[in-house]
Amino acid sequence: MWTILILASIAAASAEPRTFIGEKVFRVFPQNYAEVQLIKSLDEHAKLDFWVPDSVDLVEPGKSVDFRAESHDVYDVQAMLEQSGMSFKIIIDDLQVALDKQRDSSSRAVHSYEKYNNLDTINAWSANIAAQNPSLVSRSQIGTSYQGRPLYLLKVGKSGANKKAVFIDCGIHAREWISPAFCQWFVKEAVNTYGSDAQFTNLLNNLDFYVLPVMNVDGYEYSWSTYRMWRKTLSPNKNSACLGTDLNRNFNAGWCTVGASKRACDETYCGTAPESEKEAKALADFIRANIDSIKGYLTIHSYGQMLLFPYSYTYNLAKDHDELYSVARNAVSALTSLYGTQYTYGPGAATIYPAAGGSDDWAYDAGVKYSYTFELRDKYEYGFALPEIQIKPTCEETMLAVKYIANYILNNA
Repeated sequence: MWTILILASIAAASAEPRTFIGEKVFRVFPQNYAEVQLIKSLDEHAKLDFWVPDSVDLVEPGKSVDFRAESHDVYDVQAMLEQSGMSFKIIIDDLQVALDKQRDSSSRAVHSYEKYNNLDTINAWSANIAAQNPSLVSRSQIGTSYQGRPLYLLKVGKSGANKKAVFIDCGIHAREWISPAFCQWFVKEAVNTYGSDAQFTNLLNNLDFYVLPVMNVDGYEYSWSTYRMWRKTLSPNKNSACLGTDLNRNFNAGWCTVGASKRACDETYCGTAPESEKEAKALADFIRANIDSIKGYLTIHSYGQMLLFPYSYTYNLAKDHDELYSVARNAVSALTSLYGTQYTYGPGAATIYPAAGGSDDWAYDAGVKYSYTFELRDKYEYGFALPEIQIKPTCEETMLAVKYIANYILNNA
């Protein structure tokens, strides 16, 4: 099993990064229960990597499914799909080619807002931008990861008493590289446009933004060094060779009841208990400690072009559903106005799929009313291999939605 190989590779300091030569990403369109069962049968034989939804357990008729097949299974998977008559297409013909095009080098010492930056570069950037903009940005550490890496938090905003706050985190899932890119872009826009952008200046004068550029620091580093498609944390699991827990299934919101797995080898493994992961507990502890001021929670993911709000762990509507829906609709309208990018929006369970233990549901239940999950670009072509050329337009349009939500919080929370 590939997870055992991954564990072995961690022990080998000189391990070469895993390659994805000849691996394909399929998009299939199951229309009935029999076709869903076929996909599950394929997964049993080929151990597919599900991109959307993120678990075979969430596959259902009428919803498209994206998954990656390893090179030695590609022929058989494609043959079975063709024989079944199920509608499908290949969205990435060779994943390694797509990943090679995604970035122009494997590591960089120079930070760029229009490139994907590794963890060391992001950490150096966060220290630097705080040092250069002391009246607007400060950096603190809210905890450490399983492997001992610091979790750095940037506080962005002019100093003032009794300010409301919005918490933004990026990089819960390691392979979603566009997510940390957005958090860096957000801070850049704050320091570069303060005083010239009237709306953002007003927001920074009257709100504080807590920005966590990379939450899953171990996983993110690992996605650069060893295994690009890594999703989870890197904490060991008792009685299993498989590493890691899905941080977005590890919060105390219907924990492990639906859309999450109790199997340590699964991508949606919920952990041994709510906040069993140090990274999840650090975030939750910080929000609990500042719950009186934090009025908004935005967690940035990819992909699928969606703006989601509670609930994901139940189909029941949140008590603030109508207001959350209205804010989401207007935020999406603002986003779409720039490049015409189409987003869907609504409560998580009904809009994407049911999933318990998510940070947005937890934050909402903890008292943060305006709690949203962004699923950034793209929707049709690249998935987790979004090219660097799309960083700038993705971040520019997302800023419009984030500023709309923040402005609404400022005036209504």
